[in-house]
Amino acid sequence: MATSDVPRLQIVSRIAAGMLGGYAFTWGFIALSIGLLFAARLEFHDAEALATILGFIVFLAAFLWAFGAASVGRVWLVLAGGGALMAGAASLVQSAIL
Repeated sequence: MATSDVPRLQIVSRIAAGMLGGYAFTWGFIALSIGLLFAARLEFHDAEALATILGFIVFLAAFLWAFGAASVGRVWLVLAGGGALMAGAASLVQSAIL
């Protein structure tokens, strides 16, 4: 691999982390927020709307952080791992409600 390919791979990895990892993180955040807000007696559609609106801000912050962080591995770990943890927690919250 040529030395000029390394920066390209890092940029592609950061873009993928920002897009895919940010999507997973945001999806987990929205799912968990809806479950917790509904459990707190907020109407379902109000909880859904609030979580989705906040999700836009969360995705933007995650995407920008993917480019500002020092380590690409840490970005992948936090975004993809955090998204998976929040999705799992959302599943537990939703099963406890129903």
